[in-house]
Amino acid sequence: MDSGSNLEEIIQQVLECARSEGATAAEADIGIGEGLSVTVRMGELEIIEHQRDKGLGVTVFMGQRKGSASSTDFSRQAIKDSVHAACTIAKNASADEYAGLIAPEYLARDIPELDLYHPWEITPVQATELAIECESVARHCDKRISNADGTLVNSYTGRHAYGNSHGFSGGWDWSSHVIDCTVIADEGGMQRDGWYSKARDATDLEDIQTIGRKAAERTLARLRAKKLSTRQVPVLFEAPVASSLFSALVNAISGGALYRKASFMLDKIEQQIFAEHIHVYEDPRVPKGMGSAPFDADGMATRRQDIVRDGVLHTYLLSAYSARKLKLTPTGNAGGVHNLFVAPGTQDLDALVKSMHTGLLVTDMIGFGVNQVTGDYSRGASGFWVENGERQYPVEEITIAGNLLEMYRQIVAVGNDVDARGNIRTGSILIENMTLAGE
Repeated sequence: MDSGSNLEEIIQQVLECARSEGATAAEADIGIGEGLSVTVRMGELEIIEHQRDKGLGVTVFMGQRKGSASSTDFSRQAIKDSVHAACTIAKNASADEYAGLIAPEYLARDIPELDLYHPWEITPVQATELAIECESVARHCDKRISNADGTLVNSYTGRHAYGNSHGFSGGWDWSSHVIDCTVIADEGGMQRDGWYSKARDATDLEDIQTIGRKAAERTLARLRAKKLSTRQVPVLFEAPVASSLFSALVNAISGGALYRKASFMLDKIEQQIFAEHIHVYEDPRVPKGMGSAPFDADGMATRRQDIVRDGVLHTYLLSAYSARKLKLTPTGNAGGVHNLFVAPGTQDLDALVKSMHTGLLVTDMIGFGVNQVTGDYSRGASGFWVENGERQYPVEEITIAGNLLEMYRQIVAVGNDVDARGNIRTGSILIENMTLAGE
């Protein structure tokens, strides 16, 4: 993999070429990476892949006119051609009064070490053996597990670098490792489920005994699922699916949706949008965090910030461009959110099931039925029917519906069973009332 100094040299070449072409400002970002991916099924190797990726993105400005180009070739001629293409586009583009680099005062001055780079020295043979053993654990948990849908071991390392004509240049190395096991059980009908572990450092992955056992337990628990009649009930979202409630929030408070007036969070700053006990914050500099980054896609320093406190929305998520469009201040979120945390409560999932007493525990969802303009929410779901604070039986082929603004205000509790495998970290979420559409 190219060293950081090599990538920063390439960025300087881009900026020099842009100047010579007459650009008034320019920026470049580079991503490179390599990885190993192994998939087995029923004890046999199915897929083995070695990945090598690289890409260069160039953006130039001719005054208020912007042009962009990309390349997977880092040779001097390819760089020159890419910059020339971007400049040609800019010369023929319409002027945009909001176009341009972020103001220099927002650029990251220091780039802290966030402990994101942990290469996993695993060979294809070792990865295959690990995947086979993990699948074997799951398959031998119960004779009703009749088939497997693949077990994956994936290891990837990369480097990200960014620079612009304000004199900013920086980057960081990163890694990501995954073990993912999915099996199929049969008892009066087949069901499929699984479990995965993901981490920056392979030593932080759950052990294969745990992954295999959880994959088996979750699959077996779905057997003999029933349907439900339409009703209004409390709904408890298990932590791995609860994160989607907050990814919808992130989309709605992101600058692009706001300046296009295509968001149900328009004009909601300093308004109560959640239940009072809800605290949502971003902490981009957590060591080993899956969403950690020292600066955003504009080169702006990331920082911890409250997004929702006491249920009140305090900030939007803005890049330099969207901030200018909205006449607001950039927030360090060009490219998205970095480690969104929903502050946990004191109860685990079982305690939340007991406190719900009667309702639906959702463990899996399908479809993307969220209207970002109105907040209307409708998704296919499966999980467990709960009565007297106990899971009674698995359920499937149901739809849960509501409006996100109402759902956010009706959050009764957040669990302490935080799922830390992604860049949105939340425990299970209990919502007071939703429509359940069934038979």
